[in-house]
Amino acid sequence: MRVILADDHQLVRAGLRSLLQSFPNVQVLAECSDGHAALEHVEELRPDVLLLDITMPGLNGLEVARRVPAISPSTKVLVLSMHVGPEYVTQALRAGVSGYLIKDAAVEELHQALDALAMGKAYLSPAISQSVLHEFLRTGKADPDADSQLQKLTARQREILQLLAEGHATREIAARLSLSAKTVESHRSQLMDRLDIHDVPGLVRFAIRVGLVSADLI
Repeated sequence: MRVILADDHQLVRAGLRSLLQSFPNVQVLAECSDGHAALEHVEELRPDVLLLDITMPGLNGLEVARRVPAISPSTKVLVLSMHVGPEYVTQALRAGVSGYLIKDAAVEELHQALDALAMGKAYLSPAISQSVLHEFLRTGKADPDADSQLQKLTARQREILQLLAEGHATREIAARLSLSAKTVESHRSQLMDRLDIHDVPGLVRFAIRVGLVSADLI
């Protein structure tokens, strides 16, 4: 099994790499600390599994998971996150991930998750609330209104929304995304109109509500 690691904490990546290399028949192809790099590695290396954190600056894991099928359809996404809330779990499931594992899980659980993916099965950590799973199976979403609003946005608008919520100014966002400041302003105006939210604090609250950013990062 060929694996890429994506987590913004260097010590976490080092620990995961060491652990994965101790498993038989697992090869770590690359590691990275942000979503854009993760997509670049996936496109270049076409791994069997992308082991992906959700909370990453710039482009979060949920958005990465949404884009992986278009660039490497055979790559399965296994989320490894500290978040167990429905705003994260259900968004990940809707993004098409093959597994969701909690970061405080036992070592053996990671092994079990990889084995499940290798056999073409999905894996959900037992630590995930049964009520969250029930709600997803019943409706396909944790918060129908918020989810419906999020789906109104383009991939670029979701990316800009995350950067705005993280506190980046227009010029910073423009430089990061290789866009003009005018284009960023246009995207911001459009996403505000589509969400019917017309101030940055409101955008921040919405981004937290749907799991684009963690309140811990604000």
